[in-house]
Amino acid sequence: MASRQELASGNPDRAIQALDRAVAHAEGCAAALPVVLVRAEDLHALGREDVRVRLDRMMLAPHPDEGLDALLDASILDSLLPEVKSMVGFGDGEFRHKDVWKHTKQVVMQAEARLEVRWAALFHDIGKVRTRSFGPKGEVHFFGHAEVGARMFDKLERREHLFASEEALRDAIRFLVLHHLRASQYDGGWTDSAVRRFAREMGPHLHDLLCLSRADITTKRAEKKRRGISMIEELSSRIGALAAEDSREEPLPKGVGNAIMEAFGIPPSKRIGDIKRALETAVEDGEIEPGLESESYVQFLAENKARFGI
Repeated sequence: MASRQELASGNPDRAIQALDRAVAHAEGCAAALPVVLVRAEDLHALGREDVRVRLDRMMLAPHPDEGLDALLDASILDSLLPEVKSMVGFGDGEFRHKDVWKHTKQVVMQAEARLEVRWAALFHDIGKVRTRSFGPKGEVHFFGHAEVGARMFDKLERREHLFASEEALRDAIRFLVLHHLRASQYDGGWTDSAVRRFAREMGPHLHDLLCLSRADITTKRAEKKRRGISMIEELSSRIGALAAEDSREEPLPKGVGNAIMEAFGIPPSKRIGDIKRALETAVEDGEIEPGLESESYVQFLAENKARFGI
């Protein structure tokens, strides 16, 4: 039995046992380890860095869903992550929406084994518990749950300081929670400008967001799952193609058309466009380098007047 001093100050060994059991479950080697119940005082006695080391190892393991269940068994979710604990049993077939806890565990398991993505997967739906509403026909809605979830993550972090020493990781997790629905809104009808704007707004988190979006598809309906993944892959491909197009070096400098008109006394006309296209072909064929000053291309044209019809 724990002493009064242990009850007052917490027992770090108990926290270590429970966390190590969760890691072992996640890594697939915990058959004989007993359940150890943990209080908040035990976790605080251990220290946040030691807690994070074990939680990170669990999150990156092959079976993080089993590790999360072990945290639930040990009451660690109650003490450390009540926002996550509140998802347990929420839904569970009632009110015609999926069990949010089961869905969350599947998303974590399906996510790429990187801390940003898996931690975001754990927190991405915490806002659903506070935002559930019902439509006139009994349909279930979670309006604004991403925004609410991001604010809940802020409050959780202010309370627990789990990511205090890693500001970049903390900010990435919050960003992914806030925007986790964005990629799933793509339906193939976005204009190139809309795709560019999406990629620009996601910035350095783009790859992680697409990874989280893929993991967030947990439907058992094969066709719906195939379509969902297909849409995300199409969006990813379009982003890549547009980025390649935008990064391609222009063969001729801006203003070269004005330089040609001035040098050869040609008025604005279709003829200038024809000369520029022929000059671009010469660049592509390696006859003259791309990216030079306008004067260099004017000189090249002057040396080949007959060829360019000047």
